[in-house]
Amino acid sequence: MARPREFDRDAAVQRAMSVFWRKGYATTSTDDLLRAMNIGRQSMYDTFGDKHRLYLEALEKYQRESVAENIRRLRSTASPLAGIEAFVIGIIASDKSVREKGCMGVGSICEFGNTDTDLVTLRARSGGEQHRALIERLRHAQAANEIGANVDIERAARFVETTMFGLQVAAKAGASLQSLRDTAAFAIASLRNQ
Repeated sequence: MARPREFDRDAAVQRAMSVFWRKGYATTSTDDLLRAMNIGRQSMYDTFGDKHRLYLEALEKYQRESVAENIRRLRSTASPLAGIEAFVIGIIASDKSVREKGCMGVGSICEFGNTDTDLVTLRARSGGEQHRALIERLRHAQAANEIGANVDIERAARFVETTMFGLQVAAKAGASLQSLRDTAAFAIASLRNQ
């Protein structure tokens, strides 16, 4: 008969997420995870399967929370373009230690590319939801004459998303808060001037 679990599973995933986010997948050791989660090796394998399964669960939690917050920012103002600005600026953490961790999702892309089908599926699911919300706000911005009538909405969405990926990578590389905000402001102004 299996012994009942003696730890909080959600709290353990949260701690594992923090380690993976800071160190990435490859440089996170099983011992790092066991120390962070404060559980034994057998408990980790019995509960999560292996390091890769735990990484997937931690990344899914990270993306679920990040996408929900990003969509909240998108819809946080009456002005659609101001919502898009809040969406882009919002990913730039004021706290240097948080900012330099970058985005766990972007870190996963940099680390794995398209080589892991589980990660590709996870990225498509969470990214798809966020992309649809961005498309909706861009259409609203166009209808409100906040961006030009001739702007291709799909291309504009890819421009915003690629800018956000770049901001996260630059943040991880140590770019200053001001330079990241300047870049974000330039991107939004580019949309406004179309």
